[in-house]
Amino acid sequence: MAHRQVKVPTAPTRSNSEALILMLFLPRAFALAALFGVMPVAAAHDEHEPKAVPDAEAHRPSALPDRIILTFPGDPSRSLAVTWRTDDAVSKGLAQIAPSDAGPRFAERAATLTAKTFDLDTDLGHSHRHSVVFGDLAPSTQYAYRVGDGVNWSEWFHVQTASDKPEPFAFIYFGDAQNDIKSLWSRVIRGAYSDAPKARFIVHAGDLVNRANRDAAWGEWFAAGGWVNGMVPSVPAPGNHEYERPAGAAADSPPLLSNHWRPQFTLPTNGPAGLEESAYYFDYQGARIVVLNSNEKQEDQVAWLERILADNPNKWTIATFHHPIYSSAKKRDNPKLRALWQPVFDKHRVDLVLQGHDHTYARSGLRAYENVPEGVGSREDGGTVYVVSVSGPKMYELQRDDWMKRAAEDTQLYQIISVNGDRLRYEALTAVGDLYDAFDLRKRPSQPNELIDRTPKDLPERLRPRPAEKVGAGD
Repeated sequence: MAHRQVKVPTAPTRSNSEALILMLFLPRAFALAALFGVMPVAAAHDEHEPKAVPDAEAHRPSALPDRIILTFPGDPSRSLAVTWRTDDAVSKGLAQIAPSDAGPRFAERAATLTAKTFDLDTDLGHSHRHSVVFGDLAPSTQYAYRVGDGVNWSEWFHVQTASDKPEPFAFIYFGDAQNDIKSLWSRVIRGAYSDAPKARFIVHAGDLVNRANRDAAWGEWFAAGGWVNGMVPSVPAPGNHEYERPAGAAADSPPLLSNHWRPQFTLPTNGPAGLEESAYYFDYQGARIVVLNSNEKQEDQVAWLERILADNPNKWTIATFHHPIYSSAKKRDNPKLRALWQPVFDKHRVDLVLQGHDHTYARSGLRAYENVPEGVGSREDGGTVYVVSVSGPKMYELQRDDWMKRAAEDTQLYQIISVNGDRLRYEALTAVGDLYDAFDLRKRPSQPNELIDRTPKDLPERLRPRPAEKVGAGD
């Protein structure tokens, strides 16, 4: 393209004496500008510097449904639950559901259900939470659902019910998200979904947020997952950062579970008394998934755990909770928890335990409780695989121990776990999608599990540099 020449008008000239006066009595920038006939715009620009959007504005609810999240309220083959948020002008929430179809007219066949509505006062103001349990669903069926008030609706979401018999499936597991959730955790949950779009649920092993009752933190957590939360059911376990002392409570009073927890997660109520929806279990296509609450009433959960593991028809058993049985830092060890729960895991042959809290990565081999006596409950060469992982950006120092078969520091990870008949496959991937750790567990008749290590041989462990150890005389 030819460019037309444009003649730039010359600035009016000033006498030397006028320029000198300007130099002496005006700020240098204005004097130079006046000398050349141009006025600066910096002063005007300064009046429009960007300002942070206040949390109350950034996370303000409206009549439009947001923070939509799926959970399992009971049997995943026959029921699903959805919870969402609106402002308090919406006094009656509605949900519609229908078997999905390739054509758009499935909506004409949708059933409409009225939600239970809860008031929630937060540090940013008042809002409503709405919850609907979809019951009497058909196993192995894709449904479409939406939520709203009859006028202001969400989009239609697809979700698949579980089979009512053992079939292959996969799920995602995250350690702590906790800090800088919007900025630095969003990429992890989205990367995990990209790698496992057919995952059937997502396990969160505690510390989903940093401040239990801070609405902006929960706003970031829901925004990071976005519509994934509306399609893939979440399985959350509470961490210590989901607990907080109420405002004005005495310093020696115990922290309480977040006032957001039960209004925003509709979970099974089959746990021990007083721990409903923070300790629970469900069965999924041949696996029993057990969520424990490691923050309180640890002893009260032992008898319940014994009962649900003794009466377990499933081939696989997977447990998740926040505080590790084996910590990746010695000063954060949990010997009381280990003495209470690990013998029960050994006795009932729990296969895999998924944990968080330590902000590093560490994975064991097959491991049994050191103090289990010979006879009933001993595991010989078998045991449970224990994992500690982190998905958010908060990082701690790892202290290497003999039980660790693979470890990492300063690494955000997500895990994809697949169950298929007699084989369980575990893969830990970094935030950029690199396979970092992997193994298979294989069931063997009347024998302990076989662990097949699949750790990538070409990827060294990601550990902080350590100062060279000094070797003294006689060492």
